[in-house]
Amino acid sequence: MGRGVRVLLLLGLLHWAGGSEGRKTWRRRGLQPPPQPSEDAPAAGRPVESFPLDFTAVEGNMDSFMAQVKSLAQSLYPCSTQQLDEELRLHLLPNTSVTCNDGSPAGYYLKESKGSRRWLLFLEGGWYCFDRENCDSRYNSIPHFMSSTDWPPTRTGTGILSSQPEENPHWWNANMVYIPYCSSDVWSGASPKSDKTGYAFMGALIIQEVVRDLLGKGLGSAKVLLLAGGSAGGIGVLMNVDRVAELLQELGYPAIQVRGLADSGWFLDNQQYRRTECEDTMTCAPTEGIRRGVRYWNGLVPERCRRRFPEGEEWNCFFGYKVYPTVRCPVFVVQWLFDEAQLIVDNAYLNGPPVQEGQWLYIQNIGRELRHTFKDVSAAFVPSCVSHEVILESHWTDIQVKGTSLPRALHCWDRSLQDGPKAGKAPLKGCPIHLVDSCSWPHCNPSCPAIQDQHTGQEMSVAQFLLHLGVDMHTVAQQQGLEPGRLLGMLGSGS
Repeated sequence: MGRGVRVLLLLGLLHWAGGSEGRKTWRRRGLQPPPQPSEDAPAAGRPVESFPLDFTAVEGNMDSFMAQVKSLAQSLYPCSTQQLDEELRLHLLPNTSVTCNDGSPAGYYLKESKGSRRWLLFLEGGWYCFDRENCDSRYNSIPHFMSSTDWPPTRTGTGILSSQPEENPHWWNANMVYIPYCSSDVWSGASPKSDKTGYAFMGALIIQEVVRDLLGKGLGSAKVLLLAGGSAGGIGVLMNVDRVAELLQELGYPAIQVRGLADSGWFLDNQQYRRTECEDTMTCAPTEGIRRGVRYWNGLVPERCRRRFPEGEEWNCFFGYKVYPTVRCPVFVVQWLFDEAQLIVDNAYLNGPPVQEGQWLYIQNIGRELRHTFKDVSAAFVPSCVSHEVILESHWTDIQVKGTSLPRALHCWDRSLQDGPKAGKAPLKGCPIHLVDSCSWPHCNPSCPAIQDQHTGQEMSVAQFLLHLGVDMHTVAQQQGLEPGRLLGMLGSGS
């Protein structure tokens, strides 16, 4: 950042805070400004606590810089910035023909950021259902995933939807939209309620209708629209991001740059560790549940992906590594190498009796296979952890891959796209956007989220976790070319 730009930014901050007065003092949060003296009154004798703003932080550490900007803003204009509105408010869609599963109106939660031309639309996740019996059970147990009837009037933004720079360094001042998942169709349906299914499946139409409604609330002047989502919402991003861009083009908004951020929606269509009957979404093999669902929902898949597969094989497009090569909009993929949802549907989940050697080898192979699918993905953040979803967690800033945090990687990706996506554009120096862990067993990354013992509730170290699973540490050490004692020491210290 050049010296002139730094000065202009500082002047802009002063002007934004009502700084046409020349004698503004910068005070820390929580201190009340003293009564203003008259023109003739002598200056108070007590010292004024100053707040240093280090602009060089921008060049090497954007997280630190954004925290300083917020602190400066709070000092200059405490009435507005100390009471930042964290709440996103519910808006039901005026087009009542686009509904949740039970026919109640779909909707979204919105927190506007006046003056910002960046919009973040988040698609909620939450599995799916694939037949009448399965959907009836879902409606009885988790009705908020199928109806808007009991949605609260507000939600609090967290993680990448937070308006606090400490929690959300690069998107804190964007317009935030949270779209609840009430279609149970992985955001792919376009079918109204019928006697045959008993439910509406309109996930794809809900996204389009939300975008249409937001155009009248400021989205029309946006520069960037980031369509994000977690789990089923992450799959929904890959399925719908191009469709959103095409809709905006058709409606006369071609200048809005549409991008995608898919969190924990990138799965393998592999063979289960132990085959079970397909009774619900958690016992079905990865491909079988989706096959049944697509037929039941009459799900829509991206046209470019659909053309790659024979008729009746559209289910392939629900798997990230198969649909990604056909997506035209830039997409950043966030995925745990050992995703809990993948382990559940593969019947290889780790919360149970000690793992057998075959199960351990199967789990390690999941990591290897998933890592291979990211070979040609330009922007990805893939830690070797056991978890599911991250971008709405307050601790999302703590996860690192090869020394780079997820917010930092997203900021680098954002910078690389500032002039529009360019094929073959080299990544910015010191700003990596393809970050895939290379260690080969679950939770070998020391920044992974804490693991809790299901029985005691106590946090476990990585070494304790592996021993809890019944993993043979001698075998693991041999695989890594280490002495068992040295391996345990490394794991215990978080190396």
